[in-house]
Amino acid sequence: MTSSDGTFPIRFRMVAADSLRFGIIALIAFLTLVDLFAAQAILPSLVVKFDVSRATMGVAVNASTFGMAIAGVAVALFGRNIDRRNGIWITLVLLAIPTTLLSVTDDIATFALLRVAQGLCMSTAFTLTVAYLAEHYSAGQTTAALAAYVTGNVASNFFGRILSAAVADSFGISANFLTFAVLNITGALLVWLTLKKTGRMMQAEAGREPAGQAWRVQFLNNELRNCFAIGFLILFVFIGTFTYVNFQLSAAPISLSPMALGLVYFVFLPSMLTTPLAGRVARGFGPGRGIGITLGIAIAGLLALISSNLPVVLAGMTLIAVGTFLGQAIATGHVSRVAASDKAAASGTYLASYYSGGLVGSFVLGQAYDRLGWTACVIILVMALIAAMTLARALTTPRN
Repeated sequence: MTSSDGTFPIRFRMVAADSLRFGIIALIAFLTLVDLFAAQAILPSLVVKFDVSRATMGVAVNASTFGMAIAGVAVALFGRNIDRRNGIWITLVLLAIPTTLLSVTDDIATFALLRVAQGLCMSTAFTLTVAYLAEHYSAGQTTAALAAYVTGNVASNFFGRILSAAVADSFGISANFLTFAVLNITGALLVWLTLKKTGRMMQAEAGREPAGQAWRVQFLNNELRNCFAIGFLILFVFIGTFTYVNFQLSAAPISLSPMALGLVYFVFLPSMLTTPLAGRVARGFGPGRGIGITLGIAIAGLLALISSNLPVVLAGMTLIAVGTFLGQAIATGHVSRVAASDKAAASGTYLASYYSGGLVGSFVLGQAYDRLGWTACVIILVMALIAAMTLARALTTPRN
């Protein structure tokens, strides 16, 4: 075949269309999850503002993961009755409300509750989007679409933290949260303008088994159970690392300023390039070995965090981000491919497990950090990833 028969222009247009489509998916993910970890970049400033311990502030900031877990279960149970497109953009509009209120609160309990509310909205939008992608793409395209979505998640971690640090340092903490409320509304508009309506699909799902049964079925599948546990452990490690490493970086001997602390999160930049490769890694090595290899990279990064040398610590943070995001992308794609029927139930259950791990990680590592120190935290995190790698060994490559 040559370009004279029109094949090349057609293929070029198809590639361009896929690139645009996946770019939009990544941008939706970015605007959906940009609030989730941005506040971690200003943790030392929040500790001063609210006059609480590091562990207390760490749990309050990561209380959003509790909301994420609750919403994941709710969508797993009742997600089939929610129109995907409308559910996504409406929850992003609602997300702007607690985000705005965070700019005016001075009470730590209220702050934590508003973070929970943010998590409820973000998780609902996240889970419905993952279900939307799984239901609108072929098995082969689903992994690429979900990798694009996770790449947007990586970008939200990267740019969200830098933006949070920059705005808070220049204009104050209140302006920081107002800025993110604007991004929430922008995400809602993007979804409303770009995603297709899904009314026919919702009607087609009406005859499935009861919602509670669809949710319980997920735990009868050994592959899904292992993925849920792997997701739990991945975010346990990610939250535990990137919450409390801030205190190490801002303390002597490294002693970074708040603005410099925000710039540290350029360590997420390589992950934006590697995460889209999750589909190739899964196909080349299989999901089990693929997750094992990527989490092995993260373990190497964790060991580097014991150092007090800034370049070594930054290199370690980079490896942790690359490894955990790749592992998450592979696990997310595997859940969508293995789920026998209800994609929303499987995605919701995975997300509930994933974000429960984040909440537990913020609490456990906070206590370990205050009582035992950073080295003990690193040991706990390494053990968690070894457990995840052991679970991943049981995963098999789907036939479809």
